[in-house]
Amino acid sequence: MKAVTLQATWAPRSISAEAAGPNRLAPMACEAWRDPKLVMSDVPDTDPGPHDVVIDVSVCGICGSDTHCIETDTNGYVIFSGPAAFPCTLGHEFAGTVIAHGAAVTRVVVGELVTSEGMMYCGDCVACTRGHVNQCLRLRMVGFSHPGAFAERTVVHEKHCWSIDGLASFFGNANKACHIASLVEPVGCAQNGMFVVGPGVDKNAHVVVFGCGPIGLGAIALARAAGAASITAFDLTDGRVKLATLMGADHAYNCTQMQAADVASVIADATNGWGGDVIVEAAGAAHNTMPIIEEALAPGATVVYLGRTGERVPIMLDVLVSKAARIVGARGHAGYGIFPHIIDMLQTGVLDLAPMITHTAPLDDFAAAFERSRTREDGKILLVGR
Repeated sequence: MKAVTLQATWAPRSISAEAAGPNRLAPMACEAWRDPKLVMSDVPDTDPGPHDVVIDVSVCGICGSDTHCIETDTNGYVIFSGPAAFPCTLGHEFAGTVIAHGAAVTRVVVGELVTSEGMMYCGDCVACTRGHVNQCLRLRMVGFSHPGAFAERTVVHEKHCWSIDGLASFFGNANKACHIASLVEPVGCAQNGMFVVGPGVDKNAHVVVFGCGPIGLGAIALARAAGAASITAFDLTDGRVKLATLMGADHAYNCTQMQAADVASVIADATNGWGGDVIVEAAGAAHNTMPIIEEALAPGATVVYLGRTGERVPIMLDVLVSKAARIVGARGHAGYGIFPHIIDMLQTGVLDLAPMITHTAPLDDFAAAFERSRTREDGKILLVGR
């Protein structure tokens, strides 16, 4: 079958081969993999295990992490700072039709429309049994260390699959349901950060979002659905600033030409001098955003860090003490009822993610679509398999 595979050179600069293991799973891809290249490959189909599901992929979104896998630093190392083992078929935001499954599968049936979590937790390690499935000690990530969905078909364990037949009924269109369902994964990351790890959003909360890519846009949509008192968003491109408004932001700014003090002043004005109660860092640019966030914290605020960077960032911890504030990190979207919750919001009309989709292209046109993703003007770019 056809699959878009990322190839790269193994050249660890801060980890040992022993730490990566025989499969060369680097804890931080940016410290081990360099000279990336995306190619369309002819790869063999994977036979499903007893609990596996074979999905005919209808659509798969290009994630910012995917883009970071083809972008490099000055030494040629990929920018992506999450765990990865290459070569690997990319793609983890997808939906499609079940076409086969293992003999022990009970949760899905052939012909069912599904979307899938991309965090393949084991369910048995200490982290999983304590409820921290996104921190699974044996975690494999679809598209980074497990074959992904920029392919004609993909295989995942049934426990990660969620039906979207109800969403197809809501829209009256299976293809549209698959397009929208491919957004559950990035929006699920925002849900996990804001409402599972973070404090949630109540009607008195002033929400600030840095970075209006799909996760940031998802954070805006979720905050709007929760009835936030105000939502203020910042990005570096006009396209995403416009999308932030469409997704529910009260105020959205291109901060390219703004000084840090100006951004902090805008937040103060938008919140009547109070500051941000929930501040979402979805930009992965903490060197630039944290000095502003320090100035913009409301008393008791929570900073939800969802962006990824391989760099250390200095922060003034005394600000957290003075404001009784906290910083929480969140990875992933699995468990905690996140997927079924977002699917339910979508199929009852509580959440509208359609404006986030700004470009679609056939799988064969992957190279141009990935190049387009590097402009950061789009919300979500989808590669369509059929």
